Formats: sequence, C-alpha cells, structure tokens
Amino acid sequence: MPHCRRLYESSSRERVKRYLEPFMNEVPCGDCGGTRLQPQARAVRVAGHSICDIAGQSVDGALATVRSLRLNARDSQIAEPVLKEILARLECMQEVGLGYLTLDRPSDTLSGGEAQRLRLSAQLGSNMRGVCYVLDEPTIGLHARDNARLLNTLERLRTQGNSIVVVEHDEETIHRADYIIDLGPGAGRQGGQIVAAGTLDQLAQHPESVTGRYLSNGWHQEQAGAHRSLYDCTWLSLYGAREHNLKNVDAHFPLHTFIAITGVSGSGKSTLVKHILYNALRKRLTGYNGRVGTYDRLEGDETVRRVLEVDHTPIGKTPRSNPATYVGFYDDIRRLLASTPEARMHGYAPGRFSFNVKGGRCETCLGQGQRKVEMNFLPDVFVPCETCDGKRFTEETLEVTYHDKHTADILAMTISEALEFFDSVASIKRPLQILEDAGLGYLALGQPSNTLSGGEAQRIKLAYELSRSSQTETVYILDEPTTGLHLADIEKLLYVLQSLVEQGNTVIVIEHNLEVIRQADYMIDMGPEGGEAGGEVVMTGTPQDFIAQPEASHTARFLREYVRER
Repeated sequence: MPHCRRLYESSSRERVKRYLEPFMNEVPCGDCGGTRLQPQARAVRVAGHSICDIAGQSVDGALATVRSLRLNARDSQIAEPVLKEILARLECMQEVGLGYLTLDRPSDTLSGGEAQRLRLSAQLGSNMRGVCYVLDEPTIGLHARDNARLLNTLERLRTQGNSIVVVEHDEETIHRADYIIDLGPGAGRQGGQIVAAGTLDQLAQHPESVTGRYLSNGWHQEQAGAHRSLYDCTWLSLYGAREHNLKNVDAHFPLHTFIAITGVSGSGKSTLVKHILYNALRKRLTGYNGRVGTYDRLEGDETVRRVLEVDHTPIGKTPRSNPATYVGFYDDIRRLLASTPEARMHGYAPGRFSFNVKGGRCETCLGQGQRKVEMNFLPDVFVPCETCDGKRFTEETLEVTYHDKHTADILAMTISEALEFFDSVASIKRPLQILEDAGLGYLALGQPSNTLSGGEAQRIKLAYELSRSSQTETVYILDEPTTGLHLADIEKLLYVLQSLVEQGNTVIVIEHNLEVIRQADYMIDMGPEGGEAGGEVVMTGTPQDFIAQPEASHTARFLREYVRER
C-alpha cells in the first residue's frame, strides 16, 4: 500500500491515477474526527454549541440554530453584532438556493453553478451600487423553486442600482430579463452574429430569432405526445437505500420507459441513481469493484444487459479523437477512399487514410495535425503542424480524392455538409443523420475532441448509442443533460432520448428542466427539501398525476404552472 500511495502521488498520468483510485478511500482523521480543529478549539461552546456543531449543519440548519440561541443579557450584548453578520450571510446563501449545503463542505466539491451562486451571495450583503455583475448560466443545477429565488435576488441587485449581465438558456430567466441580446442564427460557423436585441416581445416578433420562436410559440407538440403505458412494464426495484441523506428509500423504475428523477437541490437524486442504482447494476453486470452506496436489495434486473452513464466528460483527450472516429463511420470513409481507382493503382489499403498508423499520416505531428508545446508553469498549448499545415496526411495521400475531395477536405466538412456529400452511401449517411438530428450539424467531422463542450460530447455519445440499432435492454443514466443547452437543442436532445427508449432501452434522467420532466413517462420526486430535510420519495407517478396534485410537492406545483402557461 505505501508503494501504491507513492505511485499515485508521484505520477502525472491520469490513467495511472484512475486505476489506483478504486483502491483508495478518504476517512475522517482519528484525532479530530474530521473537524480539523484541536481539542481546545472544539471545547469552546456558546449556548451548548461548539463551532464544529454549527459547521457540520446545512445553511438552513445553521440558520435555525443561530436564530434559536438563548443568551443572557451580557452575552447578548457581546454577540449582537456578530450574530447580525452571521444571520445576514446565512440568509444570503439561503436566498440564492444554497440552503442545503453544509458549512464545512470542501469548496472543491462544489459544482460550477454552486460556486458561482456562493460568490453572488457574498455580494448581496455589501449594498454596493454601480457594479456590473456578469454571470454565466447561474441557474445550472437549480430546481424551479430555487430558480425563482435566485431571480428575485438578481432583481434585488438591479433595484439597488447595479447592472446584471447573464449568459443563460433558462426560459424563466429570459422571460424576466429587461433586455435580451440573441446570438446566432445557428451554432459554430453558422453563428457569431447578433440576430435580435430588445425586449421579450420584440424578440418574439423577430422572424430569424430561434429563441423568440420557442418563447412565443412553445415547444413542438409532437415531441410531447402520448406517454407510454406503465401497466405492462417490468419494474426494476431498489429497496432500503440509505446512503448520505437517503432515509431507507424504496424506489421502483419501469423498464423500457423515459424516467425523470426530480426534486430540489440536495434532495438525494444523484445519490439514489448514480451512487447506488448505477453502481449496483455495474457490480452485477461487469463485476465493478468500486464502492456501492448502502442498500438492501435490487430486484427485477434480470433482463438488464447493460448500464451506461452518459455524462459530459470528453470523448477523447487529444486532437486525435473526433466525432467521425468516435461514432465509427470514419472507417467507412477510409474504405470508400481505398476503393477509388487512384488508390487501387497505388495499392493503398484503408489504413493509408488513418492518422493513427504509419503510412499515409504526417510523421512530424504523428497524424494529429497539431503539435503540443509544453509551457512551464502554464497549460500546454497546441499549434498547427508546419509540415502538413494541420491536414494530418502526406501530400501523396491527399492526391487520392472522392468526388474531388481528399481526406483532409472531408474531415473539414461540417456534419450537415457531409450528410449531403455522402447522400448515396447508406453506411455513412445513417450515423450522420443521427448526429444532425441531435443538433450537431455545425460540428466538423474532424473537430478535435478536446475542443468540444460537455453538452456536445454528451450528444455525440448518445448518437453513437443510437447508431447501434442492435443494442437493447440498456439502462442509460444522465445527470442534468440539458445543462448549457439552448431550447432548440433541448428539443433535439429529447428526440434522441425518446428514440433510445423506442429501441427497447430505459432512459433515467436527473433533471430540473420542466419541459424534459413534462415529456417523461414516469417521475420520482425526491425531497421534500435538501440536505437532512430531504432523502425521501415524496411522490411518484406520471406527469399528469403530478399536475393533478400541485400541493403534493414543489415539483408538482411548478410543473402545473408551467403546463398552464402553455
């Protein structure tokens, strides 16, 4: 074990660290119990509470504890200014939707949205004026209830005399904005222009604004068609889940359906689905030896052949990987080029058109089209190869063309352009059509994977799964897949997810987006609140069941309002 520890700490290779991590586990310090304080500091108490007692609570819990303190006259006089400051800061954190966070939680475990809202809460009590706040998608990971709280906070900052600039896709945020700048009209090469600017009404009337069209006309109704019946479903049942804040939860998932796991932030959604259900299925199907969250038993998993979490991690870490190679149709393109008369005349096999093996690739950059320059004390940078000018292949290889296009030209095409170019080649057209339907038509076939966003990488993974038409009985798990997606892209994502279900698979999404929730076949709502006040199944059923009982949960109330507005 000491050798493994030294290897982990000294190695700079992520692959080595990933291999060793399943054998490691963090445990609380035996001396301080994880409080990080000496006994003398832990011994000091105010009204019976030590600093560790307060820090171990959630923001909501600490707020209640501080408010309930009963001090004598002398102590009250001493504590008054301090308590006033503590209460103000805790209330600001609660106001931006962070009430479920424990005060001693390490900052490196916070999501980007949580860290951003934490910084925003620090500004609320400052009463500063004339400040321009810039926020990048602050609503990420927020339930509709907490989203409303955050927007109220931003409006309060504006009322104080500040300017708020928000980069956002959230419908409610756009509705409440005073002025909107819509960029487009498309993505990638088709974007980069200001399509419309003005109020919401002005945006809705602009013919070229995709955002305005969605906000004024709503979603395409065919996407929210009839839900699948649950009566003849096989059910996957998880009993006795009690990891983190889960309170001996029993959860039932109908297979071959589209399932939404909902609830306020910190209610236990990810713990239930990712830490327990996902890892339990992995252990049964693949012999996974990592940690599985505590539960009693899993039933109904006999028909499940495969489980896969489709997340936002990159499809590759170097320029060598791209959408064409990941989805797999680049092999057909290479075979097509090798079948041309000029390639046969030179005796070129499909491997000649691969940038992963010697022969046709540029040996200066080893087929990457770029060279990595290591920078001391700075991140590494990639620069175009001087020999091949970023084309990846030798001049002899590039002399072979298909319809006047050589390999580098084909890799430079967007997916939409390639779809038209390979219209007569069925084996290439089908995966290209799936990528186009997923809203990725603007990406180049050879775009390096390390330049793709998390949402783009996730949709490429889904397109790959959809292209494997023989793959059935798979449980797909997605954690907030709409993060960073425009309303039009969400609609395309829903099309892909529904297509996976139609192929005989099960899709489970942890989601706050009300349109995604509305289109689910079955819902499991966690709560009723976050942190220790959560960890229970509040309600289950179809979206119609939730809409009919708006008083049952926060999700039901906001879902009813959302549907009513449409």
